[in-house]
This record gives sequence, C-alpha cells and structure tokens, in this order.
Amino acid sequence: VQLQASGGGSVQAGGSLRLSCAASGGTFRNFAMGWFRQAPGKEREFVAAIISWLGGYSTYYAASVKGRFTISRDNAKNTVALQMNSLKPEDTAVYYCAAGVGRIIASRADDYNYWGQGTLVTVSS
Repeated sequence: VQLQASGGGSVQAGGSLRLSCAASGGTFRNFAMGWFRQAPGKEREFVAAIISWLGGYSTYYAASVKGRFTISRDNAKNTVALQMNSLKPEDTAVYYCAAGVGRIIASRADDYNYWGQGTLVTVSS
C-alpha cells in the first residue's frame, strides 16, 4: 500500500487548505484512514481519522482541531481528504496520512500500518 499526500502550502491565519491523500494497493474501503501532524521540535500528534463502523464510517478529531477540520473519504477514488478551516499558526506542521488494517485506536499512531510522505502546512500570523 502506498499513500501520497498533497495539498500543503502556506496560508495566513484564518485561511483554509484542503489536504488529499491518494492510496494505491490494498482494499481502500477496509482501511481506517487517519491524519497526523508533526510540528518542528514536537512529537507526532493525532489530527483526525475516519474508520469503518456499523456499515458506515465514524470520524474522530483531536480537540485542538474539532469544529475547524473535517475528514472525509471517497472510496471510489481511493482518497481521503482533510479540509482545514480557520487555520491558526499552531497548525503549522508536516501532515501525514496513514492507513490502518483491522481494529485500531483512531489516535494511536502505532496502530496504523502504512504512512505517506507528509505535506507541509505553514500558517502565518
């Protein structure tokens, strides 16, 4: 399974960006998909995830992004997106998409099996 993230860039505080992650290989609809980020000098942290649940999908968000970010997936296109609104300077980080197989804890990075290369988001004040 390969993951290719895109959509990063530079934006002013209050602006928006949309990240996308394209997956190849495997059965995408069965993957739990997540976004994590890592700011300079900090550990990687959970941002959002979308996971199969009772025939549909449930979404999960870190408290710091809830209400501002939205995760979605398109199983026909094997993609997952992260719409980021009302961006803040503290959202500046490299953003990684990840795919997990089987039962996972949404926020637990070690549960994910595959990782993309990361895309840089810079938010200026």
